[in-house]
Amino acid sequence: MSLTMLAVLLFIVFIFTRKTVVNESTNYIYLVGVRRPVVIFFILAFYVLFQFIWWAFLLINLNEEVYSHKIENVALKNLTPEQRNEEINFFEKKINDRRWMVIGEGGVFLTLLIWGTFVMLGAYKKERLLARMQKNFLLSITHEFKSPLAAIKLYLQTLLRHDLDKEKEHAFINSAINDSDRLNNLVENALLANLIDHKGYSFSKEEINFSAFIRLMTQKFQQMPNHDTLSIQIEEGQFILGDKNAINILITNLLENAWKYSPDDKNISIKLFSMNDKIVMEIGDYGIGIPDNEKENIFNKFYRIGNEETRISKGTGLGLFICKYIINKHDATIEIRNNHPRGTIVHLEFPSISSTAH
Repeated sequence: MSLTMLAVLLFIVFIFTRKTVVNESTNYIYLVGVRRPVVIFFILAFYVLFQFIWWAFLLINLNEEVYSHKIENVALKNLTPEQRNEEINFFEKKINDRRWMVIGEGGVFLTLLIWGTFVMLGAYKKERLLARMQKNFLLSITHEFKSPLAAIKLYLQTLLRHDLDKEKEHAFINSAINDSDRLNNLVENALLANLIDHKGYSFSKEEINFSAFIRLMTQKFQQMPNHDTLSIQIEEGQFILGDKNAINILITNLLENAWKYSPDDKNISIKLFSMNDKIVMEIGDYGIGIPDNEKENIFNKFYRIGNEETRISKGTGLGLFICKYIINKHDATIEIRNNHPRGTIVHLEFPSISSTAH
C-alpha cells in the first residue's frame, strides 16, 4: 500500500510541477516538463518491476507453504515407507515445478518489459531529435526568406526614390533578380522535400550532355555577385541519363554549399571526368571542412552541424537531404572527402552512357 501511495504522489508531483530553465549560452527558455512523460513512464515501469518481483516472491513462498503442509499430512497417513517417500518426492517435484514456472514466466515478462522500455526510450530520443531539427529548420527558413525579401524591397525602394545612372540601376536589378532566384531555390527545396516525404516526385529521365550542362550551370553561377572565383576542369563528351530539373537542383545545392562555407576568397574547384566507366564530378572548397563523425549525418533531413541560435552560416538543412535522394534515384553515389590542406571535396559518380553516337 505504501508503494502505491508513493507512486501516486510522484505522479501528482510530476503532473503539476513545472520548472522554467534558462540556457545562459543561448538565452533560450524552455520547460523541463517536456521530459515529464518519460520520467513518469520510468517511475511506473520500475514500480511494476518491483511489484512483480515482490508478488513472484510471495507466490513462490505460498506454494512452498501449501506443499509443505501436504508433505506434513503425508507423514500423518498410515502408509508404508515406500509410499510415504513416493508421495513426498511427488510433492517436492511439484514445488520445484511451480517455482521454475514462476521464474520462467517472470523472466519472459521482465525481458519484454526491459525491451519495451528501451524501445520506448529510443523512439522518444528520435522524436526529440526530430523536434529539435524541425525547430532549427523553422528558425533558419524564417531568416532565409526574410533576408532576400528585405533586400529586394530595399533595391526596389532605392530605384523608386533615386535617379541612378544606368550602371548602378543595372547592378541593383541584377541583385534583385539574384535574390529572387535564391527565394525560388528555397521554395523548390521545400516543395521537393515534401514530395520526397510523400513519394510524390517522379523523375523524367533523358540523355543529358553532362559536360555542356555543368559548363552552362557554372557560367550562370559565375554571373552572381562574388561567385566568379571558380576553377573549372570539364572533360567534354560526357553523357548521363537523368532528370534535368533534379540534376539542376543537385548541382545548385552543392555549389551553394561550397560557396557558403568557403573563406573570403571563395576559391571553388569543379572537375568532371570519366573513370572506370563512371562519370565523376568533384566540387571542392577550402572552407571549414566537415568532421568525420558528421559526414553521414549531414544527409539527414533538417540536420545541420551546430546550434541554430548561434550559427552564422545560412541554410535550412534540406539541401544535402535532397541531394542524397536525387543521387540514389540516379543509381549514383556521393561521398564527402577531406580536401588538402583544408576544406571539403564532394565526390559524385554517375553511370556512364556511351557517347560514340554523339
